[in-house]
Amino acid sequence: MFKLEDCTALLEQLLQEEQELQFKTFTNQMAFEIGCRIVAKAASEHKSILVDITKNGQSIFHCAMEGKTLNNAQWVKRKSNVVNQFGRSSYYMSVLLKSKQITMLEWGFVDPNEYAAVGGSFPIIIEGVGVVGSVTVSGLPQEQDHQLVTSVLKEFVNTAK
Repeated sequence: MFKLEDCTALLEQLLQEEQELQFKTFTNQMAFEIGCRIVAKAASEHKSILVDITKNGQSIFHCAMEGKTLNNAQWVKRKSNVVNQFGRSSYYMSVLLKSKQITMLEWGFVDPNEYAAVGGSFPIIIEGVGVVGSVTVSGLPQEQDHQLVTSVLKEFVNTAK
C-alpha cells in the first residue's frame, strides 16, 4: 500500500545522501577506480550488472558483465538522462513522482523513451560546482541498483577525505 509518509522520509534520506556524497574534484582515474569497485562488489555478490560513469557528457567508464545486453545500456542512458536533467538521483526522482502520483512526462515534459525515473543513477557532485556527471547501474531491482552505487561511493568518499 502506498503511504505518503514513507515517501517523505525516503526523499529526505536520499537528499541527505546527495549532500554527503560530494567530491572536491572528480578525475577520470577516480571514475575508473569507482567503476572497478562497483564491478568487483557485484561479482562478489554473484550479481551481473552494467555500469557506466559519465563526466561532462562523456562516458569515462563502461562495463557490461556477462548476461547484460543492449537493453541494460538503454536503461543506463535513460536513468542518467534523469540525473542530468533534474540534478537528482534517478531513485529520488522515482520516489518523488510516486509521492505526487504523476508521470515523468507530466512532471518534466520529457520523453519517457529517453528518461526513466528508476533507481540506479546517482549524480557526481563537485562541491561548489554542482552536478558534472553520473554513476549508473542497471541489472538489479531499482533499490539494489541505487544501493550498489551509493555503497561504493560512500566507501570512496570516506577514504578520499
